[in-house]
Amino acid sequence: MLRGAAAPLPAVTPEPIVRFRWPMLIDLHAHTWPRSHDSVLSPDDLIIRAKQAGLDAICFTEHDTVWDYKAIEELRAKHNFLVLTGVEISTDDGHMLVFGIDKYVFGMHRVRELASYVEKCNGVMIAAHPYRRQMPWFSRSEDEYQAALEKAARNPAYQYVQALEELNGRGSDKENEFSRRLADMLNLKGTAGTDSHAISDIGKCATYFEKEIRDERELIAELKAGRFEAVDLRTGKPLFTRRPTDG
Repeated sequence: MLRGAAAPLPAVTPEPIVRFRWPMLIDLHAHTWPRSHDSVLSPDDLIIRAKQAGLDAICFTEHDTVWDYKAIEELRAKHNFLVLTGVEISTDDGHMLVFGIDKYVFGMHRVRELASYVEKCNGVMIAAHPYRRQMPWFSRSEDEYQAALEKAARNPAYQYVQALEELNGRGSDKENEFSRRLADMLNLKGTAGTDSHAISDIGKCATYFEKEIRDERELIAELKAGRFEAVDLRTGKPLFTRRPTDG
């Protein structure tokens, strides 16, 4: 090396990527054919793909149709994978992901009646893709956008829900941002679900749970306890909201 020349820089070893460790990653929102007529996924395909995506469990939430529990148990045993059952109920005030009920009862399209039945069953409700029919497609100012959020926050269904689905795998970034801001306004925590209807939907996002979950009752308990966060699996980053209710 020439006198006075700068010494060569030492080789830089890149720091390893730190991955968050979690007991459970669960997709809380997925659909299969033929129980959901708009899905092209068979139950077996969905489970296989969910396992490949690194999930620990998946929830079958068909449209207004509740799975028979025996069929769910058979799928669990066949794939050695935790499959949980829920349902996506269409109401006059939006779609609700419901856990803890075993049948569809006439009148559930009225959210007050749905909430009453869910309470009797000690279940839980989450508002699915809350941006739908509430997010303004065109807003000329932040004031207009804020007015839309405030109007959405007056949705009577939200007094009954445990959380909002703030990250929907089929929603755009702008749509999910509306859901996140709405959840903040309502001081509600947010979940994540892929809303899978096709192979390309699987594995985009999931909900992180702090404790191990082995069945629907434990899932409901953790949702009610608020020990969960939405995680974007496309970036590997959790969406830790740190709202006042989080402690």
